[in-house]
Amino acid sequence: MAPSARPIRIAGCSGSTSDRRHAMRVFAKNHPQDPIDVIIGDWMSEANMTARAVAKVDGAGEAYEPTFLEALEPALPDLARYGIKVAVNAGASDARGLCEVVRKMVHAKGLKLSVAWVEGDEVLDAVRAAQKSGEVAFENVCTGEVLRDWGFEPVYAQAYLGGLGIAAALARGADIVVCGRVSDASPVIGAAVWWHGWKSGDLDQLANAFVAGHLIECSNYVCGGNFSGFKALEGRGWDDIGYPIAEIGADGQIIITMQKGGGGEVSVDTCTSQLLYEIQGPWYFNSDVTAILDELWFEQLSTNRVALHGVKSGPPPPTTKVGLTARGGFQAEVHWFMVGLDIDAKARMVESQIRKELAPYSSRFTKLTFTQNGTSPPNPTNQNAATVDFRIFAQAPTAADLAPTRFFRHCIDPIMEGYPGATPHLDYRQGFPKVVHEYFVTLLPQKAVQHCVHLEGGERIEIPPPEVTRVWPRRQPSAPVTALPADLASFGPTERGPLGWVVHARSGDKGSDCNVGFWVRRADEWDWLRTVLSVEKMKELLAEEYEGKEIDRFELPNARAVHFLLRDHLDRGVSCSSSLDFLGKNCAEFLRARHVDIPVKFLARGKI
Repeated sequence: MAPSARPIRIAGCSGSTSDRRHAMRVFAKNHPQDPIDVIIGDWMSEANMTARAVAKVDGAGEAYEPTFLEALEPALPDLARYGIKVAVNAGASDARGLCEVVRKMVHAKGLKLSVAWVEGDEVLDAVRAAQKSGEVAFENVCTGEVLRDWGFEPVYAQAYLGGLGIAAALARGADIVVCGRVSDASPVIGAAVWWHGWKSGDLDQLANAFVAGHLIECSNYVCGGNFSGFKALEGRGWDDIGYPIAEIGADGQIIITMQKGGGGEVSVDTCTSQLLYEIQGPWYFNSDVTAILDELWFEQLSTNRVALHGVKSGPPPPTTKVGLTARGGFQAEVHWFMVGLDIDAKARMVESQIRKELAPYSSRFTKLTFTQNGTSPPNPTNQNAATVDFRIFAQAPTAADLAPTRFFRHCIDPIMEGYPGATPHLDYRQGFPKVVHEYFVTLLPQKAVQHCVHLEGGERIEIPPPEVTRVWPRRQPSAPVTALPADLASFGPTERGPLGWVVHARSGDKGSDCNVGFWVRRADEWDWLRTVLSVEKMKELLAEEYEGKEIDRFELPNARAVHFLLRDHLDRGVSCSSSLDFLGKNCAEFLRARHVDIPVKFLARGKI
């Protein structure tokens, strides 16, 4: 049973494997002055899903995330002292193994903390059985490609589990719950279900907890990290951005706040920024519930306290997302520096020379790209500012195809015949082949998932799939233009300049899809934004980045936001992408830099 009927306070201490490790310790130590009930953390991404999967298959090193242990170990005494629960997905591809390590750590400190682990995310056998029977075609949710046509042999598959296993573990006395691939928001859902005693049919409450989980699972992001309004945070401790707390009431009411003393802020804008990150449309799916976002909005209650409103709910889909990992071959790259004048001609010269050198071997490459990164400004005042990076990137099926004698050597051999100032990067390690993992995103019926919890005493609890589900349309609702266009002339005189002068934006990756959300600060700016930002305008803004692929668009009018899903924009996803923006996070910043006609009266209010 939960300690009381008051709102549960859930703290987010990690958003990635490389997040700073101090937050869990600080939350636990400061409990008397800033009490929390549960600490959650996200250690999973599509990058380490593939890397840890192959590590497990090959028996090569830990298949869980060891950085979690660095965060947990110094916090353990205070977690035990104050009765703070922990739920994380740091098990990656070996939740059981991580659980065993944590139990030994707890026992070595003489603490009485019960550690449970959640099983069921490993589903390669289920995928193979369903594929063999023909029950499921396994279509890639990003590209539409069918698994049998993928061209790679899966070695591992992980399903995204919901939060009810975590709730069951906490209800049976677990203090620390270790999971593998649960969805990013599932620890928050599980903690709230446990605390308030919700049932699987309490969809409104679950949907609100789901969105709260999305808001805090990326740690600092909702407190000002990765925020297009970051310049305003310079005097608010941007050298040490704080970590978030979600307060969730019994009726599902959500307030987002942050730890006392942390830098940054929790505001309507930082919450909007995090909301728009990684969503795919107005329907947001989880194994436990579907959150419907089109009427969502935020309210600033006071400093660093923001209320969430307008979330609607629907049953979860009968399927859950699955990520399949395959061995994808190898890649290598070489960089040259170009300075000052005639950058385009210099790039053409060295590319032609390197292509000729590589000609005997490049037929074996599956990808070979030459990209010019950056520009040299007119009349530069220092040499570094005038320096442009030129990148040669290759992928191939085997390491032998990219051996130094077949790739790296031929990329640097033209140095004596090169452009004026020809200088290669001296980190030659990048030119040697490294492993690439291919990743395929699809759906698996939830009934095929064997979701269960293992408690400290050996008890096993099975978590059944949801009884009530809904088959949602395959494509999210999309409107290429707004239904309520404004007369752009009515906004008065305009000035040509970057969209980001008056518009916030945020982007991110899901597989090979890239989502980009834009929002404005004031009501009259909203009518202008939704009129200007059509699908056709997005194609124009993308310019040379647009490759003819589909773009979905929907509006969140209460949040004054327009969201776009750029389908298959990211070259296969983070684990095997050839793009510098392999996480899709800089797409928004590129688009904010593109020029549009902006009403002068908006600029008079001050630029972002």
